[in-house]
Amino acid sequence: MFTGIVQAVGEIATIEQRSGDVRIQIRSQAMPWADVQLGDSIATNGVCLTAVSLLNDGFVADVSLETLEFTTIKAWQSGTLVNLEKALMPTSRLGGHIVSGHVDGVGEVVERYQDARSIRFVIKAPAALAKYIAHKGSITMDGASLTVNAVDGDEFQLNIVPHTISETIIQHYKKGTRVNLEVDVIARYLERLLMGDKAALQQADSSALTSGFLAQHGYLK
Repeated sequence: MFTGIVQAVGEIATIEQRSGDVRIQIRSQAMPWADVQLGDSIATNGVCLTAVSLLNDGFVADVSLETLEFTTIKAWQSGTLVNLEKALMPTSRLGGHIVSGHVDGVGEVVERYQDARSIRFVIKAPAALAKYIAHKGSITMDGASLTVNAVDGDEFQLNIVPHTISETIIQHYKKGTRVNLEVDVIARYLERLLMGDKAALQQADSSALTSGFLAQHGYLK
C-alpha cells in the first residue's frame, strides 16, 4: 500500500525484453535506498513493482504482460522520468489517500494552463472509470495523490500546486501526455458491495453498476 505522496523522481535506466514481458532498471539519486530490501514494493508512476534486484541507487523489477497492457509502461524507454514512492509503513503519515498501486487505466492530458501560481490540468479518463471519479474526491495520477477539482463526463480537472509541480514529473506534462490512473479504492469496493448476491453471477459486464440497478434496490428514488 502507498499514500500517493511522491518521494523522489527516478529515471528508467534500461528496459530488457524477456520472453514477451520486460525487466526494467530504475535509478534515482534522490531516493534513500538503504532501507529497501529484496522483494519490497515500490510505486513507479503509480504502478506497484517488486524489487527483484537491488542497486546502490535503484532497483530492478519484472513487468508482466498484464501490467504492460493496462499501464503506460509499454511506452517507457531509457531516460523516461518516473515518480517513486516506497511502500507505506504502519508508522508513516497517510498524507494522501490509500493507494494500492494497481492501475485502473490510462488517461490523457487534454489541456494545461496557468491558474495563479498553480497549474490546472484537464484529464480525459477511460469511459469505464468516469463513474468512480467524483468532485473533491481523490485520484492517483502517475502515483501522485490528487484532489479532483471538477468533473465533466469523462474529463476531470486537477489543480497542481507549486510544490507538487516541482517535486514530481507532472511539471513535464503537456497536451497528449498519457498517465496512469488509479481511482479511489473505496469506490471500487462500494460498487461490488452494492451488487450484493448478484456479484456472484457471471455477467457480460459484472462491474456495470447502473442507475436502474440502484433504483431497483432502493438506492435511488
